[in-house]
Amino acid sequence: MTGPVLAVDQGTSGTKALVICPERGVIGSARSPVRPRHLPDGRVEVDPEELLGSVVDAGRRAVAAAGEPIAAVGLSNQGETVLAWDPATGTPLTDAVVWQDRRAAGICSELAPHADRLRELTGLPLDPYFAAPKMAWIRRHLTREGVVTTSDAWLVHRLTGEFVTDAATAGRTQLLDLDRVAWSPEALETYGLSGERLPRVVDAAGPVGGTRAFGPDVPLTGLLVDQQAALLAQGAVEPGAAKCTYGTGAFLLAQTGDRPRRGGSGLVSCVAWRLAGRASYCLDGQVYTAASAVRWLTDLGVIGGAADLDRVGATVPDAGGVTFVPALAGLAAPWWRGDARGSVTGLGLDTTAGHLVRALCEGIAAQVVELAAAAGADLGAPLTSLRVDGGLTRSALLMQTQADLLRLPVEVAESPDATALGAGALARLGLDPRLPLREAVPRWRPSAVYEPRLGADRAAERMAAFRAAVDALPERAP
Repeated sequence: MTGPVLAVDQGTSGTKALVICPERGVIGSARSPVRPRHLPDGRVEVDPEELLGSVVDAGRRAVAAAGEPIAAVGLSNQGETVLAWDPATGTPLTDAVVWQDRRAAGICSELAPHADRLRELTGLPLDPYFAAPKMAWIRRHLTREGVVTTSDAWLVHRLTGEFVTDAATAGRTQLLDLDRVAWSPEALETYGLSGERLPRVVDAAGPVGGTRAFGPDVPLTGLLVDQQAALLAQGAVEPGAAKCTYGTGAFLLAQTGDRPRRGGSGLVSCVAWRLAGRASYCLDGQVYTAASAVRWLTDLGVIGGAADLDRVGATVPDAGGVTFVPALAGLAAPWWRGDARGSVTGLGLDTTAGHLVRALCEGIAAQVVELAAAAGADLGAPLTSLRVDGGLTRSALLMQTQADLLRLPVEVAESPDATALGAGALARLGLDPRLPLREAVPRWRPSAVYEPRLGADRAAERMAAFRAAVDALPERAP
């Protein structure tokens, strides 16, 4: 039995750290905020030192709260956020370009003739959401110096001095050969990145290097991109199991087993994780704006924050005919319309804040319904339930709306911090490779199960209104 491990989830709006004991569960926790800058033309940036500072701050405070030493560290990351940096000193050469950023849309347009080949090779559609277009943009417009990588490679380097990335994070770049789980010379050439020095691709569990960032020297033994870490923590290790995480965005992943499944639904096929040299794969669907759409409504003064969703939504029985498509950063799977802008339709003089809140919850939930349907089509069988986690699962209104429109039970994780729990499970596996995967993963215990209450006809009516609103979305002006 290993001692407690520190699990660090470095996310878009903050870093959460948990100290997890295999016998007592979470014995210490802390959160440190991150403040990305939302700029004109769909640009989103953050100071890399703020990312590192949040990791160190949250990690140290969690260890202090636990009051006992840790045996290892696990780290999860944002996935598609990139920066250029000096590998000799670790100094950032650019700000970090956040996964939501759309500045590389022009590069994707240029490479449109290669889209089908890139998707076949890497499993990913051609879209500025992924890391490679951002990396190419940095090389064209900001600097040719140093290395350009996803944020995890820089964080790991600053923590341990090593130059690595895990297989699943590498798979979020559109530079990884999906079948070989190795960097693709063809994809690199397509993006004009052939001469780049790229990090070594490693398993999700295993010793990477030592760090003194959180106290005495301990090994970093777990690495995984955030959504796959949540998939692992939800116990979705068998083909067909699915989860959705509701954070800054919402992300539905479905396990497909030991081979990638390239369907025609618009979902992404990617590496779930690689353990002991063997890759597992998953289908991945994305909603770009979930909590970020709630924050947008908050900034407008409609609500005071996410905690107000249920209170304000309860002031009305339904959305009052309002339909909200929260495509505030474009639409991802299954539409892949980065040009799309959000819309609110059906407004009247009697529309209240409660109607807008309910319409927003329906808009988020309806996108997840489309992802679940696409996953069922690619898997050859519909989903039978959905496990969910993330901060927005605290909203009973959103979760009930999700069950109503999905027409399936929605099982809410006992802890909203599934991503960190997944990172902790990998840290334990990295310390003890003999530990069975199912013993490392927390036992699944839902804190609540939401059953559909809305009639099937009414749910179909709301989905039809949402789809019609998506079809009517205007294109983003050039």
